[in-house]
Amino acid sequence: MNITNFPNISDGKVVPWPSARTPKSLHSKIIYAPDREWTYSHHPHLAYFAGRWIAIWSNALVDEDSSGQRVLVSTSQDFSNWTEPAMLVEPSFASDGRPNVLTAAGFHEYNGLLVVYFAEYQPDKLGTRLWGITTSDGVMYSDRISMGIPVCPNFGPQPALNGRLIISGNVSFPYTDDPWGLSGWKMSGIYPPFDLVSDDPATFWGIAEKHGWPAGLCEGSFVILPGGELLALLRAAGVGHSGRLWATASRDNGASWLTPFQTNFTDNNAKFHFGQLPDGRYYYVGNPTSGSRCPLVLSLSQNGLEYAQHFILGSAPYPMKRDGLYKEGEYGYPHTVVRDGGFHCICSRRKEGVEVIHFRLADLG
Repeated sequence: MNITNFPNISDGKVVPWPSARTPKSLHSKIIYAPDREWTYSHHPHLAYFAGRWIAIWSNALVDEDSSGQRVLVSTSQDFSNWTEPAMLVEPSFASDGRPNVLTAAGFHEYNGLLVVYFAEYQPDKLGTRLWGITTSDGVMYSDRISMGIPVCPNFGPQPALNGRLIISGNVSFPYTDDPWGLSGWKMSGIYPPFDLVSDDPATFWGIAEKHGWPAGLCEGSFVILPGGELLALLRAAGVGHSGRLWATASRDNGASWLTPFQTNFTDNNAKFHFGQLPDGRYYYVGNPTSGSRCPLVLSLSQNGLEYAQHFILGSAPYPMKRDGLYKEGEYGYPHTVVRDGGFHCICSRRKEGVEVIHFRLADLG
């Protein structure tokens, strides 16, 4: 298809409600629910490695992305019984003596080695650097390794058709041809050439202003379309947010990206995750309806462009124990893994608790 004439993505609203059902075998569990301290939890990610599920997320004392934010880890052999969360990585110190901020950034597995990524930046949200630690058994981890790029990823690297690994940042999409995902990273994205110094958590606001976009574009997730093009959907944030996702695309395996444009895919100003099922269908998990990031919805597509079949993965309220900066939204920042006939998802609950969800793929018909 001609990506420059990309048609509007179908309306992502779950309408009519009777057509949206819950998978029969769906089961969910809160695996972290703090009540007195370290009560901010967000940016969760899942991996299956060395015979166990591994979950990581960002964890702060009270407020979002505050000084001292760390990365926690919990593991499970059956996706039901999870270990007590433990600190996986703690931040170093900024020049003013305050602890930096860590954001969990996903996983990449290759040839028996799992890389766990995390971004580190100063309390003023500047000076972002991407790091990784590795494990061969899911128990013992290496010292931190610098990836040499200034980006805070939304997910771990995803492969293009030629095997190239691409990270979805905010306005940057770094790529490498190193199958280990540990070196050779190069910057690319939707920012003006030679303009981006660092893809910090707040950089996208300035890039949007320079481009004249009505909203800040950030937190992308991409799929590979049948013709081989990479299609990345983007969150639109800020006062110019129109309740729709934006999109960009690449025809050269992520080396360059087209100017973003607004789609008709509805969105609740939230992060989302796209992927593909074993049968070739594309899926979206996110918050496509108005409200406080509720419900959590799975939508399916035959071609990666039109999402017409919808399932409810969660709609229950979470009783938040402690207020904090930006602690809102029932179901936040989902990440998904499909394996062994099952669909597995992790998300934050009111940016405090962490929940895992799973069901059989057979429930999707």
